[in-house]
Amino acid sequence: MGKIEKDPITGQYTTGHQWNGIRELRTPVPTWWMLVWIASIAFAVVYVFLLPSIPLGDRTTAGATGYTARLTLEARLEDVRAEREAQGALLADVELADIAADPELSVLAFNGGRSAFGVNCIQCHGAGGGGQIGQFPSLIDDDWLWGGTLDDIWFSITHGIRNETLDARFSLMPAYGDFYEQDDIGHLADYVLALNPSSAEHATRDQLPGHEIYQLECTACHGENGLGDPIFGAPNLSDAVWLYGGEREELVAQITNPQMGVMPAFGERLDEATIKMLTIYVHSLGGGEGSEAETASLD
Repeated sequence: MGKIEKDPITGQYTTGHQWNGIRELRTPVPTWWMLVWIASIAFAVVYVFLLPSIPLGDRTTAGATGYTARLTLEARLEDVRAEREAQGALLADVELADIAADPELSVLAFNGGRSAFGVNCIQCHGAGGGGQIGQFPSLIDDDWLWGGTLDDIWFSITHGIRNETLDARFSLMPAYGDFYEQDDIGHLADYVLALNPSSAEHATRDQLPGHEIYQLECTACHGENGLGDPIFGAPNLSDAVWLYGGEREELVAQITNPQMGVMPAFGERLDEATIKMLTIYVHSLGGGEGSEAETASLD
């Protein structure tokens, strides 16, 4: 500890501390800093008086204003609920075709459907509706098992597929491994692959060993040319879109012991307006079909 003395250069007194000959000056705190410090203390006192701030176990001091961010959030959420209820009531009373034809309503339904899709559908169909090969169908192509019109999509969302509700869409493909030898099933898989026009054997597919089995077992649902039928939920076998894979081994497995997906009936979980929003959104993803009236007008 050194003695307190005046620094000849700055004119400031020292604190009496020194380190290796370096003396510490007793420099006063700048005025501006003192003013900021005092203002901060004053602000804190006012804040504690006006707003909740001091924790007291399971609660805090209420403050003179009684303001809380939670109350503000609840008020905002209530406003949003009221707004959505009004929008929902409007959409619930309008036909799907009219919603799609109205620019303002279609945008409203699209935005609401996108939000509802993110909550209810992405777990299976993916964030963009691309589905998962081997599990869940894509919603962004033009390949529809049960039809892709607004009414078809609405029905599928409302009642679901192969669930326990009375109006669920239902189809059943037999396990042909119980009736045919694996060689025959392999021949049938080869024939199914030849249904695609891009196949090298397409033109001569009727000469393949699996032709007779296909005609006997498969045409009732999938059609003679493999185009499928949305009435039965029978997929198109002549294109390159495959839910459970389109390689020969995967087709053999599907024919032998078929996988068949299940979709819940969202009519038991969601209100009518939300289902209509989902219908509009899914229909707009890229592969939605026109209505029967629109299709007839094009013929």
